Amino acid sequence: MTQTSRELVQRCLKFEHPQRVPRDLWVLPWAETHYPEQLAEIEAQYPGDFINAVDVYKPSPRVKGDPYEIGTYVDEWGCTFINIQKGVIGEVRDPLVKDIDDWQTLKPPFETLPDAVQKARDQVNAFCHSTDKFVTSGCCPRPWERYQFIRGTVNAMMDVMDADERALKLLKSIHDFYLKEVEFWTSTDIDAIFFMDDWGAQSQLLIPPALWHEIFKPLYIEYVEMAHAANKFIFMHSDGHIEAIYPALAEIGVDAVNSQLFCMDFKNLAESVKGKLTFWGEIDRQHILTSPDPTAGRKAVQSVVDHLYDPAGGVIAQLEFGAGANPETVKAVFQAWEELTG
Repeated sequence: MTQTSRELVQRCLKFEHPQRVPRDLWVLPWAETHYPEQLAEIEAQYPGDFINAVDVYKPSPRVKGDPYEIGTYVDEWGCTFINIQKGVIGEVRDPLVKDIDDWQTLKPPFETLPDAVQKARDQVNAFCHSTDKFVTSGCCPRPWERYQFIRGTVNAMMDVMDADERALKLLKSIHDFYLKEVEFWTSTDIDAIFFMDDWGAQSQLLIPPALWHEIFKPLYIEYVEMAHAANKFIFMHSDGHIEAIYPALAEIGVDAVNSQLFCMDFKNLAESVKGKLTFWGEIDRQHILTSPDPTAGRKAVQSVVDHLYDPAGGVIAQLEFGAGANPETVKAVFQAWEELTG
């Protein structure tokens, strides 16, 4: 019997021999604008196994603009992003909380959370029952990134390196909002909770690993415990070189990690965490997906298969079709996954 998308992903995460490697294509508006026909062809030939839950959040009066259009965008927290390239998200140039003494001025967007909880839960559950794809949550806790958006990257780095009571209280305020989000989503019939934080530079962690363990690991443990208590899987994304924290993510129970594998040492990753969590992609966006030669994509998949793949599970064929990517190379990646793993 052919396994559904939901069954494929579940078996992959539990190392129970999925019939094939699950697929997950992330598409930025840039790809939709520049390569609509090629994108449609890829999605038809290699349909994804994941889907995001229906949106049940209330609109925020703080939001202004479009995050993917050139210009200014204000999000639901009140953070202002400046975007100079259509189809990608911009950057925060002007911190929301310029002085840490003013940390109490932060007002998390609790007003966006569903108020008619049962109605919202019913909407989500109906959506989950209408699809055989693996459904991920509509929330995305990101305490470190949100802290940077609020304080600015330079201030945030200084705050963390010498964290005092004010910085920790600001971080807790952010975290408390995310806990309320996770609480709602774990009460629904979704398959997995998703959270993220970009922790890596090109060759190392952004902060000393000891500080990460002290300040942020306890926050992630709460997300993981809430998800698992409700029988949900939990997925995390982080850009950059995060080899130093991979073992800790496996230890606390993160089920799948999306990271830039090609920044790191495949051998080290295999020795430290293979079989303990699922590698949820990804194929390198900087050099491989932008290559005009599709064979670069095939070789990249071969490297992942050689070091991290196990027929029992633990690997998801994921990539991001974003700015600069070559559609033929994107297609070659999915073709290679099918050929190299049967």
